[in-house]
This record gives sequence, C-alpha cells and structure tokens, in this order.
Amino acid sequence: MLKKCMRYPSLIIPTEDIGIKDSLSYEEIHLPILDRQVCKLRTKEVVSVNDLWRNQFVEEATWEAKEDIKKRYPHLFKFGEVPN
Repeated sequence: MLKKCMRYPSLIIPTEDIGIKDSLSYEEIHLPILDRQVCKLRTKEVVSVNDLWRNQFVEEATWEAKEDIKKRYPHLFKFGEVPN
C-alpha cells in the first residue's frame, strides 16, 4: 500500500483497487473524442482532436494530433470520421 504522508489510516487505498502495477503506473483509458479542429499552416493542414481520458474532467481534455490518436486507438475511428 502507498502510505506516504497519510495522516489518517482510513484514507489509505489499497493499490489492488486502483489497478496500479508494481512499477507504480496504471493504464489510462481513452474515452470518446469531444471535438476536432483544423490548424492551417502555410503548406498543409493539421487536424487535432480534443481527447478525454478516464479520471479527467471535461475542462482537462487535451488537444492531440488526429493521426497519433488514430495509430494508438483505431477503434475510435471505425465507423467513419469524427463529427465537426
């Protein structure tokens, strides 16, 4: 269990409940894409998508390149393109 700086023993959460691995990392789960935008450069256009991850609020969603997300999570793009 993680016990660093815990004043109250009742606040200690067993790592098995969270799914933390021995390397103190966990797998983040990708939720649906919220929005998309196109940034126009001089010679090309870069499409970005607004990603929401589990354990995040909507305000904390991040903008990432669509091609990077498509490589890592192809199941999000199975049924056509992301709506505008």
